[in-house]
Amino acid sequence: MSNLDRSFWTGLSVRVPDPSTIVQVGALCLRVIDGEQQVLLVKSSRGRWIVPKGWPMDGHTDAQTAKLEAWEEAGVDKARVTKAPIGGYMTEKRYDDGRRVPCQVSVYRIDVKSMVDSYPEAAFRKRNWMSLKKAAKKVNDTGLKALLKALA
Repeated sequence: MSNLDRSFWTGLSVRVPDPSTIVQVGALCLRVIDGEQQVLLVKSSRGRWIVPKGWPMDGHTDAQTAKLEAWEEAGVDKARVTKAPIGGYMTEKRYDDGRRVPCQVSVYRIDVKSMVDSYPEAAFRKRNWMSLKKAAKKVNDTGLKALLKALA
C-alpha cells in the first residue's frame, strides 16, 4: 500500500501515514474583535466542532498544510501562520468503516486577516467564530478542549 494519496480539493500529493502512527496538521485560526481573541471552529463530517485539520502534504511544510486546510475547510483567505506548532493534542481518527485510530494533531496558529464565502467545502461545512472559552465548551474532543482551555 502506498503512503501517498491525492488531496480531493487541491490535487496535491498528501502523505497517508501507517494507521499505527497517524499524524495530522491542525489550524488554530484566530482573530481579535473588540479586544477579545476568537477562534474559528468548523463542523466535522460527523457534526462535531473541530479546528480545520488534515494530512501532512508532500512538498509542503506542515505550516503550509495548516494554512491550506484553513482555506479548504473554512475559507481563510489571507492569514499569517506560525512556522512551528504552538501545541498539539491526541484524538482519534474515525473512518467510515468504523475503525478508530489514535491520532496526534500538531496545531499551528493562524492569524486570520480575511475570509471568503466561496471555498472548497463551503457547501457542507458550517464555520463559526467564538471566544476560546466558548469554543472549549463546544468541542467534544478532550485533547482539543484542553488545548483551547490552556490558550483561553
